[in-house]
Amino acid sequence: MRSVGIDLAAEPAGTAACEIVWRAGGARGRLHTARLDDDALLTLIRSADKAGIDCPFGWPQPFVDAVTAHAHAAPWPGRGQTGAPHRRSLRYRLTDEVVHRQLRVLPLSVSTDRIGVTAMRCAGLLDTLATQEPVDRTGRGRVAEVYPAAALKRWGFPHQGYKSAADPDRALQARARALGQILTALPILTLDDDTADRCRRSHDAFDALVCALVARAAALGLTTGPGPGSQTARALVEGWIHVPECDLPRLAGRRDPAPDGRTR
Repeated sequence: MRSVGIDLAAEPAGTAACEIVWRAGGARGRLHTARLDDDALLTLIRSADKAGIDCPFGWPQPFVDAVTAHAHAAPWPGRGQTGAPHRRSLRYRLTDEVVHRQLRVLPLSVSTDRIGVTAMRCAGLLDTLATQEPVDRTGRGRVAEVYPAAALKRWGFPHQGYKSAADPDRALQARARALGQILTALPILTLDDDTADRCRRSHDAFDALVCALVARAAALGLTTGPGPGSQTARALVEGWIHVPECDLPRLAGRRDPAPDGRTR
């Protein structure tokens, strides 16, 4: 089985990708060093049994409705609701709120933070992929939305400070500590020296590795997908963050991934 993790940025610079090949008794991970333009990313995604992408797959449904209404000079949804709760509903997706409620980690707002530019690139990638195979924003199928900080917290590893530009030495130490904990918890995983060194030196590379691990969990049906009804309906539009519901050693288990990403 091949899992791919992508730490997506708005441009190839800053984008990182990690591939893990899982075999009986062992797994080997490596970072891709080529320029990761859209064509390169699509090739990687298509080569994977499951790809985990660190980027929102969509925008909040209330935000989409509000912008559409505004564009057509229709009444602003929630007319008269100008307080913080209404604005929050436009800023955060349902999956963002679920992750925050469960783990006390709040993803960036795709509608009001700079990650929205990256989401535009992601939308283009998913659109191109959809010309050749079905793309389901809930995470069924080949691609799933992932969020490294949430996965790290779920696994009990350092999830704060490892990206700090204000204190790069502390950030490097946090990444090194987290990487060591990952390799200790999952001893079947081996990284070549260059990959391990880049994961310590670069938070983009480290996040790509975490994304590939979560992609493996998603392929085995060991992540939290949306519930039936309203959660799935929102996730089809907004995307859904897949958080591991297993400890890291479970990824070494042998279970056959189903074509839709769920475990048979």
